[in-house]
Amino acid sequence: MVGKGGQTINSYKDIKVWQMAIDLAVDCYQLTKKFPKEEIYGLTAQIRRAASSIAANIAEGHGREVTGSFIQFLRISQGSLKELETHMLISHRIGLIEESEFRQMTEKCDEIGRMVRALIRSLQEKR
Repeated sequence: MVGKGGQTINSYKDIKVWQMAIDLAVDCYQLTKKFPKEEIYGLTAQIRRAASSIAANIAEGHGREVTGSFIQFLRISQGSLKELETHMLISHRIGLIEESEFRQMTEKCDEIGRMVRALIRSLQEKR
């Protein structure tokens, strides 16, 4: 598979949006460490699961080695991203996430979302 700019993609690990999704998941784990213990099975778990799912679905879709499947898993990844954004908004509104942290995480989510959409369009054009 050839990525944007003509680079060869031999593994999902070569995909820039996957790398950024991993970074986002790590950021989410760090952020939720500050959440109250009573949220461990609530928003903490939901945020961590949604964030991990973004990169996991990109990897799983790439591993299927079928363009249609990859696109479907990228769409699932988009859904997980929107779920994460929703949990972040709730966390912000109830005072668990400060404004600056919320803005920073939202910007990362927006960038990843744009990249996933661009990857989907690129794959659809090659079909």
